[in-house]
Amino acid sequence: MAFSLNKIMLIGNLGQDAETRFTTNNVSVTNFSVATTHGYKGKDGNWVNETTWHNCVSFNLSDYFKDALKKGKKFYVEGRLTKRDYTDKEGIKRYSTDVFVEKLIPLEASGSSDSNYSQENSTSAAPDTGSSDDDDLPF
Repeated sequence: MAFSLNKIMLIGNLGQDAETRFTTNNVSVTNFSVATTHGYKGKDGNWVNETTWHNCVSFNLSDYFKDALKKGKKFYVEGRLTKRDYTDKEGIKRYSTDVFVEKLIPLEASGSSDSNYSQENSTSAAPDTGSSDDDDLPF
């Protein structure tokens, strides 16, 4: 049996407010983009910042996140990469690489008690192994 892993973890800022739509089965689909920046020294010795945009898709996101996912806000996003192709309105075939969100955590204080709120969307049937609290460790 072959083993594989498809996991991506991002910390970045939203490029625009999230957009939510509903499928014909009344499943909410929320799309947003996250920017990550990588800095390196160029050949001339000056720092260069390179930004990468990541398209993110989340299903059945709570109302809290639908309101919290605003342009400029910083989030931790964890999920898996997916690739798809589609035909746009002009009939041109397009390709997209998306992050299917499995875990989402806001990283900025919102001034409310919900600032440590997170959401996990499990896409696997892995059993819960219990708490990872340090108090449960035998040493």
